[in-house]
Amino acid sequence: MLMSRNVLGEELETCCTSPMTGFYRNGVCETGPQDSGTHVVCAQVTAEFLAFTRSRGNDLSTPRPMSNFPGLKSGDRWCLCASRWKEALDAGVAPPVILSATHEAILNFVSLQDLKHRALNLD
Repeated sequence: MLMSRNVLGEELETCCTSPMTGFYRNGVCETGPQDSGTHVVCAQVTAEFLAFTRSRGNDLSTPRPMSNFPGLKSGDRWCLCASRWKEALDAGVAPPVILSATHEAILNFVSLQDLKHRALNLD
């Protein structure tokens, strides 16, 4: 099996396991043929982003127990859809990203420079 790569060309790291994120709900922003939303951006969501995505019809704040979704709050990490992160970037509300846990597939949507500009400083 091929190892998934992050935007830096290294092994893709875990984004978050509490809450459990990723299209495959394995904590990693991996993608595959079934992932029509390309959930590859490991972001630390902000209140501003959560309000933005809710205004676009995707409420990530409200818990949905039937789907085992706890609802997100500012500061949570989550694998976001590439197109939604790009839309938020264009609107000036893109949440910070964790480059080591963001899948290289995002580079089909935005530049590495854009990602680095919004990278969460983990130092």
